[in-house]
Amino acid sequence: MPNLFDPIQLGAIAAPNRILMAPLTRGRSRDVHVPISDLKADYYAQRASAGLIIAEATGISQEGSGWPAAPGIWNNEQVEAWKPVTDTVHKAGGRIVLQLWHMGRLVHPDFLGGAQPVSASATTAPGDAHTATGKKPYVESRPLRLDEIPRLIGDYVNAARNAMSAGFDGVQLHAANGYLIDQFLRGNSNFRDDDYGGSIDNRIRLLREVTTALVGEVGAGRTSVRLSPNGETQGCDDEQPVALFTAAAKALQALDIGFLELREQKTFGNFGASDVPPVSPDIRKVFTNPLILNQEYTLATATADVASGLADGISFGRPYISNPDLVDRLRAGADLTPDNMRTWYSTGPEGYTDYPTLAAASAA
Repeated sequence: MPNLFDPIQLGAIAAPNRILMAPLTRGRSRDVHVPISDLKADYYAQRASAGLIIAEATGISQEGSGWPAAPGIWNNEQVEAWKPVTDTVHKAGGRIVLQLWHMGRLVHPDFLGGAQPVSASATTAPGDAHTATGKKPYVESRPLRLDEIPRLIGDYVNAARNAMSAGFDGVQLHAANGYLIDQFLRGNSNFRDDDYGGSIDNRIRLLREVTTALVGEVGAGRTSVRLSPNGETQGCDDEQPVALFTAAAKALQALDIGFLELREQKTFGNFGASDVPPVSPDIRKVFTNPLILNQEYTLATATADVASGLADGISFGRPYISNPDLVDRLRAGADLTPDNMRTWYSTGPEGYTDYPTLAAASAA
């Protein structure tokens, strides 16, 4: 019977345990989406005992980047800034992959020189965007033209190539949480009448094509995908989540990706709550490569889902903000340090690299 502390092979990556660090947007980049190298190197190296670190969502292009101080991976300056981060993590004994991000309709025109954001269709996300000058209402997106899709796929490939040049061990396609790929997947944000809209097979086409291109660039064993088969997510929803997400999982299994991560049942924050039954049991039936589950897990629930075979590993998000040695704390059954929401997206080390390990806290 497997447990959280057993090693696991995640495609081409040998992980010493089944506790992953989930991707967490934390800012700490300069205005031109260049990571602040020393801060990020310290932050991720402190968490290198994770079986695998999935680094924060990182923009594949200016078109896809709509979060203040979020990093990018589309140019050489960004690549060079990431190199000390991956090098420090590797020297600390860790493994780290980069999550590739296009926000689609959730990019405010302020980030685009006034241009409209792109999406599957002409739709508007609910709520407000975070911009450098405060919150502003989202605006209507324009549909990606068919002749633009090869360029979009090329942006993902360029980002993956850059990630490997920066020293990452692989990449993860962000296809969750109401961002661009998810906007193509879900029926209430995709009203296209071409090969990328209508039927479920058409709506998963972009996911399949981008993933195929990533596999071609970095290899299947170094490619992973994140999906969020829950209910409404930043305005994106679908009437047939089981049919949609099992079809997506089947397509990803056919590509033999290293692992699939699922984020379900969001209950706080700006992503919306859900009372939709989990789709992961249905996905487990069709996706036989490593399956990683995420969403408000405790030690008890994580242990149970890995032992039952529902999951092959668990990714933890918020607990990793304030518990850099989360693996040690879980192994010891120790209390977890609470995080400070006020510092989630601030600019310096406070609430980022100043949380003590269990050993340091005990000594103090």
